[in-house]
Amino acid sequence: MPTVVVMDVSLSMTRPVCLDGSEEFQRKNLAVHGLNMLFEHMASNYRLEFTALMAFSSLWELLVPFTRDYNALQEALSTLEDYDKTCVESALQGVSNVVQQEWGSACPCQVVLVTDGSLGIGKGSLRHSLQTLKHRGDDKKFPLPFPFPTKMFIMCVANAEELQTTDAMDNLEELLFLSGGDGQILTVDGPLCMKSVQAMFGLIDVAYSPFHAVLHCGNLSSDVQVFPRPEAVVVDDEVDPIPRTVNTDLKIVGFMEIGDISSPPVISRHLVLPIAVNKDVDDVGGGATEELEEEPSASQAAGKSPNICVLLHGSLRVEGMVALVELGLEWYGMLHSQADSKKKSNMMMSLFEPGPDPLPWLGKITHLGPISEAAENPYGEDDSKSPFPVTPQVKRSYAQNVTVWIKASGLQVWRTQISAKQLKLSQHTPVTVTW
Repeated sequence: MPTVVVMDVSLSMTRPVCLDGSEEFQRKNLAVHGLNMLFEHMASNYRLEFTALMAFSSLWELLVPFTRDYNALQEALSTLEDYDKTCVESALQGVSNVVQQEWGSACPCQVVLVTDGSLGIGKGSLRHSLQTLKHRGDDKKFPLPFPFPTKMFIMCVANAEELQTTDAMDNLEELLFLSGGDGQILTVDGPLCMKSVQAMFGLIDVAYSPFHAVLHCGNLSSDVQVFPRPEAVVVDDEVDPIPRTVNTDLKIVGFMEIGDISSPPVISRHLVLPIAVNKDVDDVGGGATEELEEEPSASQAAGKSPNICVLLHGSLRVEGMVALVELGLEWYGMLHSQADSKKKSNMMMSLFEPGPDPLPWLGKITHLGPISEAAENPYGEDDSKSPFPVTPQVKRSYAQNVTVWIKASGLQVWRTQISAKQLKLSQHTPVTVTW
């Protein structure tokens, strides 16, 4: 999922910090040092992540748009300037605008807010924004919660005792609650220094650690990396819901034609990449990428060692099939080929909802079996007949229309884009739009 780093450049970040009698540092310098450590970690362990950098005081500015170039992000950190007072609400509004413009409202996003815990002064301060939440009109709503799924990390260049002397910690906790509560507030443990700030930013590295797994297909197995890291899923209809996590052993339990699996609802999609053996090349190989003249092939990227990802991806793409994979106890997903362009395709893993029968037309996954065990070929001699969808046992009294797996927010974004395109066309030449 993409990440937005929001850096506080208000005057409170210029407060000096004495480091054991040596030269004085500003809190901004400590924050920049911590972010540089984070970017270095992401560049070496999570470099497929798209990251943007914003700076804010009373206004916000997008310094670096979403990119995978971490050198550009570090260069922008070295040229930060100091501005006026703190206004967190303005920064959050900027995050909402930037993410929706680039990714829409259906893509999950992580927000890393780096500040010193200062709430600002007067109108526009975080304290004032939270106190006036219930007295606002529809035209001046607080930007939280965001219209897209969010995980927020608030990195405070201050220790907990300093924040608890005022109501700063209470306001930051309310801010995290408004964002959805999925995140964390991190403070410096002990006195302010380079090591303590580095240790604080080290706690967020867990969110950007690669997910390594072993893909099993019969007697074949191979080490793979799944990107982005699969998040834990909570099943709401359980009495005592326990977050379910994807196992590090991914077992392929069967294969199906794309026409039978149709277009199922999924909770997330992930790239499946072979882990390279040769350390002289990239850490993640192009095992899910077709061979191009200007790019190394999958076998070269993986150190010329055999890898099941290359065989599996090519087979699924050519045969027009998907592989059902077991993620955990009564939790399944599918491996399939997805084309980014005419010359490039990737192997993706889509996660279904946890449960024994995530797709109603297939029935229970455990009841599926090979065609050879059937009394007769359900596809027929000419393969024109399909045994799916399975007719549900409960017959509903109302008509069942075609189901479209899309959220209302995503549909609204699509309609807005269509309207903008129609407006742009109407300014140049008259056109007739039919539906």
